[in-house]
Amino acid sequence: MQFMVTAYDGKDDGALDRRLTVRDSHIEGAKQLKEAGHLIAGGAILDETKQMIGSTMFVEFESKAELDQWLASDPYVTGNVWQDISVLPIRLAIK
Repeated sequence: MQFMVTAYDGKDDGALDRRLTVRDSHIEGAKQLKEAGHLIAGGAILDETKQMIGSTMFVEFESKAELDQWLASDPYVTGNVWQDISVLPIRLAIK
């Protein structure tokens, strides 16, 4: 099942620092997701000044429960970076 994950960072003064602190771990995890066939595409959401303020990912998991298990362990979640997360089931037309 395919899902779209949209996750916005906190808006406090320390938000960007938290993101940058765990970014390498998050990217490494994304590479592992890709290799396992779960990550279709993803990247940072930018504001008008091109600062990272969140992320979006298209992923594929057997179930929402499996996605939730991965999400709970992502460094952007455990590092308190993402603070507004939505997950919607989708069906991509082109993959």
